[in-house]
Amino acid sequence: MVSSLGDSLDRALEKAFTRPAPKSAQAQMKYLVKQLKGTKAAAEALGVSQRTVERYVKGQLKRPRHDLAARIEREVKKRWQPQLRAKAKKAAATSTGIVLSTQARFGFTAAPGTTDDGRMRHITQALSPQWAQQLFDARDQGATEQQLLDIAAQGLGHHYFRDNNRRARDLDVEFTDVQEIDITL
Repeated sequence: MVSSLGDSLDRALEKAFTRPAPKSAQAQMKYLVKQLKGTKAAAEALGVSQRTVERYVKGQLKRPRHDLAARIEREVKKRWQPQLRAKAKKAAATSTGIVLSTQARFGFTAAPGTTDDGRMRHITQALSPQWAQQLFDARDQGATEQQLLDIAAQGLGHHYFRDNNRRARDLDVEFTDVQEIDITL
């Protein structure tokens, strides 16, 4: 299964956590109820009935179906240790940048008279804080996966293919057929 760039950004931020998130369905549900200030809000966030949430909180239900377990885990991780998440984002966006590792097909639009057919490449490249900031801002504003990939392609084009604009200045990079992608802070 190919992971998305958005999921990879989330996983990179999760590595900043100092404590593990709750594991059991009951503990996760209690955490969500506390964070969302009520069982009704938790039920709406998860797409289940309020009574179902109450049963998990009481421990009457213990093993959620696979799709519900994934939604619960995603909602808990989205809210877990927000200050550490913000600190990691700020560090990446102001000083450290990110490292993008991908295997994808890259095609190019270059100056007239040149041809560069797209081909599969495995690239690991450090991107400056400016690109980290753009990716995190876009993710926070609800950007689509394609929009995130476009930002990553611009960053790779700038750092990897154009070598910080020291060569191939007119080269535009297209990022397609992503086999794998991973971000580290």
